[in-house]
Order: sequence, then C-alpha cells, then structure tokens
Amino acid sequence: MSHLHSVQARTGAQTITIETGEIARQASGSVVVRSGGMLLLCTVVADRRPTRLDYMPLTCEYRLRMSAAGRIPGSYDRRETRATEYETLTARLIDRSLRPFFPDTWNHDTQVIVQPLAFESGSDPDVLGITAASTALLLSDVPWGGPTAGVRVALVDDELVAFPDGPQRGRARLDLVVTVSESGIVMVEGGAHEISEDRVLAAFELAHEAAQPLLQAQRELAEHGAPKRELREKPSLSDEQASELRSWAEPRVAEALTVTEKLERHQTTDAAIDDLVAELPEQLGDEASDETKALAARLVKGLPKRLIREGILAGRRLGQRGLDEVRDITGRTGWLESCHGSSLFTRGETQAIVTCTLGNAREAKSTETLDGERVDRFLLHYNFPPYCVAEVKPLRGPGRREVGHGHLARRALEPVLPDEDAFPQVIRLESLITESNGSSSMATVCGGCLALLDAGVPLRAPVAGIAMGLVKEGDELAVLSDILGDEDHVGDMDFKVCGTATGVTAIQLDNKLGALPPEVMTAALTQAREARLHVLERMEALRADSPEGSRAHVPRSRVVRIERNRIGSLIGPAGRHVKAIRSELGVEVEVGDDGRVVLAGHAAELSRAESRVNDLAGIPRLDEVLPARVVTVREFGSFVRLFEGIEALLHGAQLEVDQKVQVKVTGADDRGRLQVEKVG
Repeated sequence: MSHLHSVQARTGAQTITIETGEIARQASGSVVVRSGGMLLLCTVVADRRPTRLDYMPLTCEYRLRMSAAGRIPGSYDRRETRATEYETLTARLIDRSLRPFFPDTWNHDTQVIVQPLAFESGSDPDVLGITAASTALLLSDVPWGGPTAGVRVALVDDELVAFPDGPQRGRARLDLVVTVSESGIVMVEGGAHEISEDRVLAAFELAHEAAQPLLQAQRELAEHGAPKRELREKPSLSDEQASELRSWAEPRVAEALTVTEKLERHQTTDAAIDDLVAELPEQLGDEASDETKALAARLVKGLPKRLIREGILAGRRLGQRGLDEVRDITGRTGWLESCHGSSLFTRGETQAIVTCTLGNAREAKSTETLDGERVDRFLLHYNFPPYCVAEVKPLRGPGRREVGHGHLARRALEPVLPDEDAFPQVIRLESLITESNGSSSMATVCGGCLALLDAGVPLRAPVAGIAMGLVKEGDELAVLSDILGDEDHVGDMDFKVCGTATGVTAIQLDNKLGALPPEVMTAALTQAREARLHVLERMEALRADSPEGSRAHVPRSRVVRIERNRIGSLIGPAGRHVKAIRSELGVEVEVGDDGRVVLAGHAAELSRAESRVNDLAGIPRLDEVLPARVVTVREFGSFVRLFEGIEALLHGAQLEVDQKVQVKVTGADDRGRLQVEKVG
C-alpha cells in the first residue's frame, strides 16, 4: 500500500513538486519531481553488503527516453542504447553534486538513477535531476549529509535570472549550473561570453538564494524517510601512538617529497613508505596487535597527503613554487605540416598536442535530443592515453572523464569562434595528452586556441585556462594557481577558470569540503584572472616564436546568398551545375533551403566558384551594370544573357553572337520583360 507524500517549492518562475511513496518503492529511496509538463523519476539503491574498496563506490546514471517527448529513437534498433554524451555529462553533474556529502566510512555500492519520464520543451531536467537525487538520498537509509539543490542561472538582457526558460537560455551571455548546500557553493559548471568575475560572483549569490525553497522542501519531505543505517566506527591509534609514529616517519617522507620531478618523486616516496612499513614491527614492538600494525601502516601511507597540505598552508608547494606561481610554459604552432592547424603546448609536466581540422557542412555532428535534432559545427575531442601518466591500460572508447574534460574545453573556446556566415566551416579540435601532471583540460584549452589560430580561424580573442586549488584546515586556507596532480589529489578544491583578457568563457568547480564560502570563491576568481593573463601573454610569445608555414593545403570557405527562387537555376537539371563546379574547380557546394550557399575548397578556386554561383543564380537589380553575352541577333536588336535563364533585349543593337558587352538594367516593360541599355 502506497503512502504518497508531496511538497512544493516556488523558486524563480517555477513551481516544483516533489513526491515520494508511490513509485519505485523497493528502491532505498525514490522521488518523482514535477515542473510544468516535465516529470522525472530518481531512485537510489545502496547494497546491503559493504565492499572492500578504499574509496566511495558511487555510480550516477542519467538516461533519457525518447517516449518522454513523444518520439521514437532514430537508431537502427529504434531503442535507446549506450549513454550519449549529454547523458554522460549530466550524470557527472549529479555525481559531483552528491559525492562530497558521503561519510568517509561509507563503503556500500550506491547507485543513483535519474530518468525523465515526461518532457516539456524548454524544461530543465538535468538541473532538477540534482535536486531529485539529493531528495532521494535524504529519504533513503543511506547516511548522507545533504541536502543540495541544483540551480541554473543565466545572464539575460544584462539581468541575472534563476531557472531561465528556453528562449531566455537562447539569449543568455552567461549560463551556469550551480549546486548549492545550506553552507555555500558545492559545484559549478557553465559557460559565458567574456563575463567579468564580479558578474560570476553575483550569479553564485543568486543561485544560493534561489536554492533555499528547494532545500527547505527537501527537509520537510525527509521527515517521511527511512531510518539511516549505522556507520561502522573507524578504528584509530591513540594520540600518543600517532604522535610517536609521525615523529619517527615524517622526516624520511618529507625528504622524499622534496624531489621536483613527478615520477622520481613518486618512486622515492613509495620507496620510503615501503621501508617504513617494513620497519613497523620493530618500531611498534612485539606486543603490538595486528590491528595496531594495520592502523600504523595506514598512518604512514597517509603521511604524504598530510605533509603536502601542511607545507602548502606554510607557503611551501611541491616544486618550490609560490602559491600564485604558474609553471614554465613552452611550445610551438604549425609544427605538424600536413594538419590544417596544430600546436604543442607544455606547462611544467603537462603536455598537449592539439590539431585543428576544417571540414564542410556535411561533416557537422548531428545529435538526437528530446527537443529534436541538434547540429554542432564545432567539435572537440580530448584523449588521455595511459602512457601520459606512465600507466599500462587497454585502449577503449572515451570514458566519462575524457568526455567531461573535452566538453569543458569546447565550452571555453566556443564563445570566441567567428559567426557561421563569416566562417562556415566545420571545426574539429583533437587534443592528445602526452604528459599529465595536473590541468590537462586547461592545456587543451590553451593548445586548442593556438591550433585554431594556426589554422587561420579568426577568433574574437585568444582564450586560456587555469586550474586553481585549495587547502583549508580550520581557519587557515591557501589558494593555489596551476595545481599539480598531487595537489589536486590531496587538496580540497578543483576550480577551473577559462577566458580571454576581457572575461570568463567557461568555469568548472568541484570541492571535497561540502561547500565553499563566498570569500573563498572571490579569492580564487581573482587569483585565477591574474594567472590567466600570464598564460595569455606566454601564448602570444609562443605564436611569435613559431615560424610561419605555408597554408595552401588548408581548405577555406565563404558564404554566398542567393534568392530562394533561384536555387533551382544554381543546382541545374539533376544537379548538373553544382556537379560541374565540384568536378572542374574542386570546390564543395552546399545549398540551403534559405538560399545560403556555402563554398568550401582551396582559396585559389573560391573566387572562381563564387563567380560561377553568381552567374548561375544572380538576379538583375535596377541601375546595376552587369556583364552580358550576346545569344541571339534579330533585325530589331540583340538578345543578351545576364544570368542563367535570364535574358534581355538591347533594342536596335546589331551585335555578334557570343560578343561580351556591359549593360545597365533600366527597368521592365508592361509585359514584365527586362529593359537594358549598352554601357560603353
């Protein structure tokens, strides 16, 4: 027998209803969330048996059903199969919003599944999925520390709006998904068109305000949740034992951590820890229990994290850099001569090879969504092979991390791309990470910008990215610029900020503390801007130092506009005219239903192709002087061809067939026939 419980929250322009007790009652926790005509189901299930893993085994899934929008999938099997890129990215948003609030000792396999069951155009199921997942966990027997709520904030017509509708999102210059807890900001993902840091901070404040009704509604509904499971106690050494062990072991670990180069530092540190663990029985004495030995070994293995954090708070980073110092940057552009555009970008021990390939409209990516088909002309693919971190793994398709990093870099660069009419080619960036020690996605942004410029793409402004970190203990905190992999691993925040010299174009935030107060966000954004300007300066120097190469092999494109009623004249019978341009000039011709003609080929042939298009599909204008060719001569004058299928009579002119003349359009007679006069 079901016991339906429901709460409502009014935030922004939306009324959101959250229900539990009727659907998916065998799950550990489940909710149905409604907003307008949209309905989504979220379930949480936690395994009864604990795992032996030393990390939190959380899996988040977000899956669409085309039936939610009254559509049948366009795939061969006519059913949904593997997760799409959009579903993967949304699942990552939900995961990153939940993970910081699980207890350290929770080690039960936990799965969160969000599924939109009914869809309304303009609705925002991915953002509400964050709130739904939080509520389902609150209602479950999992000892989770939420609630959290997802809020989308957009800058529309110079005004910040929470939960914007579809048309507003289409006009937005800033579009952020922000996860909020009662204490502050948990997670951020979004893009912008060169927005100032002050506007970004104002968006965070609005998100925190807009989330409060959702957080309150969750607390009310949680009263009907299941009793929480008991957490296992985490055994520990006594303070005296722990202090003695640290005094004995820390000097050897600290010495190993002074090595600058990553792999050598890891090898030296691992060797020191192995030696210390081997010496533990002698250090602890024969009377020590097996449990004490295991706890002591855990303490020794945790010393690198402890010492790195303590050093950072004291102003000492790995590699002896200052807290706001960016690693050395080297590289070059145009070094892969057969590619349309290429760059090598190295920052410290992080390196990316990025290539830019230009294609025609037929090579754009088409994606099926609940709102219909979406066509993307800018593609960015990020690849993280195992050798870049000295590992051995099988090569498979891109994982969630690769999809997420590629999406962030794409979002960072997209706002500075030229308009489609000015540069109609499809653009594909491919980033190959060949070394990694932190911030490989930001190296992709920087290298991608350089590769685009190398290919001749007229960007509005160069873009750079920087990854910021944080270490916080009590009231002490340190914000780090350009974090290393080890600093990311032991730190409390991974905050990536991309942008131009003018403002922010993309932002991504994750943290391990649960929530970040406003003063931390302000300090991190300010320091990130300073680091970004430094990186932009170095990128400009790399371009200046790179030799200019020949770009004759790089395809170019241009757009020609013709009247819709002249499309048939351009195409010709069975496509004869377009085929002739392709075969004779080697130029691809794409003709849109609106009369937009895209020509793509080598620069030397584009002008000739444009002249052919104008000749085939042109329309005479009043007082326009045009070249013409005599096609027929009669006693009363000569007929001249202006464009394909368009002729006019030169009264009284006795010319020769095929003679070329200049004529001026003077009007039309009462029967609609063109009137022209010879010029010169």
